[in-house]
Parts: sequence; C-alpha cells; structure tokens
Amino acid sequence: MQHNNIPPSLHTEVRDNILLVTLNRPDKRNALNDATILGLENIFSNIPDGVKCAIIYGEGKHFSAGLDLSELSERNAVQGVHHSRMWHRVLDKVQFGTVPVVAVLHGACVGGGLELASACHIRVAENSTFYALPEGQRGIFVGGGASVRLPKLIGMARMTDMMLTGRVYNAAEGEQIGLSQYLVDDGAGLDKAFELAQKISANAGMTNYALMHVLPRIVDAGQDVGLMMESLMAAIAQDAPEAKQRLRDFLEGRAKKVGE
Repeated sequence: MQHNNIPPSLHTEVRDNILLVTLNRPDKRNALNDATILGLENIFSNIPDGVKCAIIYGEGKHFSAGLDLSELSERNAVQGVHHSRMWHRVLDKVQFGTVPVVAVLHGACVGGGLELASACHIRVAENSTFYALPEGQRGIFVGGGASVRLPKLIGMARMTDMMLTGRVYNAAEGEQIGLSQYLVDDGAGLDKAFELAQKISANAGMTNYALMHVLPRIVDAGQDVGLMMESLMAAIAQDAPEAKQRLRDFLEGRAKKVGE
C-alpha cells in the first residue's frame, strides 16, 4: 500500500491493524531529506481507518544516519528557523498523532534519525544500533526536537556530553541509559516490534490516547496541574464502556492476571 503524495524514500504497508512505515533510502543510509520528512507528515496525518499502532523501520543496514547533508543549502536565520519548525511540526505528528508508534532501530541512529526515533513511543534496538549527535562536531545545533525530547529519555548531562565530545553509544549502552526500551539480536527487531504493536493494539483506545497525549503534558506541568490532569484523565478513562467491561472481565476471572 502506498499513500498518495509520498516519495519513493518511504513505503507503507498495513498488516492486520498495524501500519508499517519503512524508510527506503538504503543507499543513503536512510538520510532524511525534506521530501521524506514531508512524506512522514502526510502518512501520520492520514492514518488509515482501523489501524491501532504504527511501526517505523529502516530498510538496509541503518535506521537513519540523520539529516541528508548533501541537500543542505546555506540558509539565513529566518530560513533556518522555518526549516527547524517544519521538522518540529512533522515529528509532533508522530508523537501526538492518532496511534502509538514503535521504532525499530539498527545500525546508525544518528542526528535527525535519533530525533525521529525519540518522537516515537517505544524504541526496539537491534545489537548493531549506535547512537550519536554529530551536530556539535559540525558547528551546528540540533534542530529537529532533540534538545526537548532527548533529555527526557537520557538526561541533560548525557545529551550535553554527546554533543560536546561526539560520544557514540552502542546498543547495549543505549538501552541502559534509556535510548531504547528493548534490546534484541540483529534481525529480530521487526518481529519484536510487531509483538509489541499487537499488545498496544489490544489496549483500550482511551488508555493509549492518555499515554500519547496526556502523560507528556503531565510530565511537563507543575505538580499541582499534573495531578489534576491525572485525576481528570483517570475519571474519563474509567467511564468508557470498554474499561467497565475489562474490569468486569478481570473481577469475574476472564482476564489474565499480571505475570500469567
């Protein structure tokens, strides 16, 4: 399946109720040019009916080596702001869209590729994955949301170190510090992502919505506002007919207990 108006650097396919989005520039290490970013915006603005979860995957040996520097033209400050804000708009569509998104990482997850991965809700890394923010060594600053999203995953000091020194984290180190939530053997990432996506798809819709749209705002809020948002969201979620049925199923022994 291919959406209208998306470039050949992207491919989409629906399996059951899961949308697989493939970065398809293996000869360019899946470097992200403007056409690819705008294609992602189109895809995540038009999730097909019935899809409950999405997976982003990179064709070839790498998830994404970042911004396509071969297409980087000299920009003045105004143009630079608009280009950065375009990335922000698109990655917000990924993070705050209609379905949770699982990223499958392997090989390079660098610069803009790490920014894309950090906008996803779950990251599965294969053993070949490595992470870096080379912008600091190239005389530039991140512009695709890394300064907001990455410190929430790994802490400000670690991101500062990555940019000041060019530090590269391998897959095992990345899992330990929070760049991924899962670490799997090479070649096993997509299967793991589909397993997780099926679990996510089975959740109550309002629960997934709350985790995508409300939890990040609670984290960004002060404690009083955050706790009030939690109370409101808890009340709304438990009022849904689906939630009431799930609770009855649990109380009457029809649902699995934790650890079963």
